[in-house]
Amino acid sequence: MYEFTIDKMSCGHCIKTVTQAVRGCDINAEVDVDLATKRVGVKSTAAEADLRTALAKAGYPARAS
Repeated sequence: MYEFTIDKMSCGHCIKTVTQAVRGCDINAEVDVDLATKRVGVKSTAAEADLRTALAKAGYPARAS
């Protein structure tokens, strides 16, 4: 399980975009987004670096939590 902090998240559209970016790397990824804490939990077989790259390309740069 990976834990990321994404400061730019603020709404449902953000959740959808972040989820789609993660699933672009791993269609079976489990994504748990908490807007209040700006944290994203990802259960995936994809590499952390690939997930972070996909999130950054979607406009949501992530840092490890």
